[in-house]
Amino acid sequence: MNKETKLAAKPAKPKVISVRMDAAFFFERAVQSMDRFHYDKALKYFRRAAEYEPENPVNHCNMAGILSELGNYEESNRILHNILAEIDPTMTECYFYMANNYANMEHFEAAERELIRYLERDEEGQYLEEAEEMMEYLSFELERPAKKAVIKSRQGLNEHDRARALLEEGKFGEAVRVLEKLIEQHTDFMAARNNLALAYYYMGYFEKSIEAIHTVLEMEPGNLHALCNLAIFYQHMDRKDELAELTYLLKKTYPFHQEHVFKLATTMGILGEHETAYRHFRRLLKDGEAYGDPSLHHYTAVAACNIGRYDDAARHWLQTQKLDPQSEIPRFFMSQLQKIRLEETKCPLNYHYHLPFEEQFQLLERSKDGIPDHMKRDPLVRSSFFWALRHGDHETKLQVIQALGMLADGEVKDALRAFILEPDEDEYLKKVAIFVLRTIGMKEPIHAHLEGKPTVVHAMTLSPNLPVWEEQWQSVMEMALSKMDKRYDMVQQHDLQTLWVEYLSRVYPNVPKVGKKEGWAAALEYLTAKMHRRTISYHEVATIYGASITTISKYVKLMDEACGIREKMEAIFRKFNEKL
Repeated sequence: MNKETKLAAKPAKPKVISVRMDAAFFFERAVQSMDRFHYDKALKYFRRAAEYEPENPVNHCNMAGILSELGNYEESNRILHNILAEIDPTMTECYFYMANNYANMEHFEAAERELIRYLERDEEGQYLEEAEEMMEYLSFELERPAKKAVIKSRQGLNEHDRARALLEEGKFGEAVRVLEKLIEQHTDFMAARNNLALAYYYMGYFEKSIEAIHTVLEMEPGNLHALCNLAIFYQHMDRKDELAELTYLLKKTYPFHQEHVFKLATTMGILGEHETAYRHFRRLLKDGEAYGDPSLHHYTAVAACNIGRYDDAARHWLQTQKLDPQSEIPRFFMSQLQKIRLEETKCPLNYHYHLPFEEQFQLLERSKDGIPDHMKRDPLVRSSFFWALRHGDHETKLQVIQALGMLADGEVKDALRAFILEPDEDEYLKKVAIFVLRTIGMKEPIHAHLEGKPTVVHAMTLSPNLPVWEEQWQSVMEMALSKMDKRYDMVQQHDLQTLWVEYLSRVYPNVPKVGKKEGWAAALEYLTAKMHRRTISYHEVATIYGASITTISKYVKLMDEACGIREKMEAIFRKFNEKL
């Protein structure tokens, strides 16, 4: 009994939980308070964050924003002025915030002064539209015309708008040309430099893109767009230490401007920081205008799905489908969500508002009319094609070359011309690309790197062993290609042309007389189908071409004897079976 009493009287060992009290801790508390509209608490936490990191302008700016929300405009302006004078004079948006505060205090002269400073010093023009509206309001209140201001962000703005439109249309090569010229004229145009980095990235030129980003950050270390882009590059290059440090910084950032919030949200999603992405996407959806954007609901749904909030994800994808009823995208992701619920597949899902690459090709295969218009206009679809052309495996590149042949515009021609000049690319792929270029209307000589050296491919330069090209040979090939159109893909059509040229080269100059082109064309299709393991019969091609089975089989035998087609096919099948 005494022993028990003694044990009971012994004081319990206190449990101590260590909490790291740093700027990030107070920043996160501030954000949580803001999400709950507890502005007094948010202000208290932002003050503590600023005390821990006095040189970080973001915490001070957040503090000024909260004070403005609370109506304490003078204190807000004092902090904004201190940011510009003592911490970071490049944060030109502070002039706009001060102008807004002065306008709320009805100090219209002071508001006009700060607004002019903003317009004359801000390079990106992130609040340009709002500033112009405010200037009209101030002019009305002051009962006089507004003072003239040289708007720095408008210098080259028209060309920049054109470049952005080109990026949105997926015309990346043209956008690069416009942006490079614009930067030559306006070296400190940060928005143009950021978009140039993106254009390089979409085209698959990683080294050029990261060089462009580093240039931006050397000129403006706190540029949010550049920091977000850099983080994505670090992830792509598997530079884990640099990525971890930069991600930590971005997670602490709480931008107010919608464009910056969207950029940060999508970046956090790509980096796998789905909780942070979800929080920022929800902030954007609180805006009435943004609520009608189907892609924003898709991004929110992906973030929700990736953190296990499946009901929220379903709700946002249903809203996406309602806002974009013609799109395949919400239906595809709803089906993926069902599989995730049944544990048939796993997250995370991709944030891009387009179908995954494999689904795009399946959609193309199901389509009888080529690439649907919405896919042609989608810059992310186009960028995925250009990306895969530079970084995909052999089979993917072959599929992409065919898909680009269906797009058939100037951007495609530029991409394929660049591809065939690459010394390390596969020879067969380059020859298919040349065939596609010819098919989509390129008649002029084509510069390529073939057989280890720079080569100019003329329209009739089909084989070094074939010094002439007869019109009757051309007519056979054209008949076969015209009959095969829509039934065979571009790779198969290319292989038919290659087969015909190879046969003529091997038997030249003793080429049999081409009397019945229908029989030769039918024989070419028959052999091409067999090479690609397609089911076909002599009766079928005889019906299509209006030639006799006897004639077709005769020409098939001639070509097989000259080119050894059956032996090649047997060798391929043996190799295939060995892999199995």
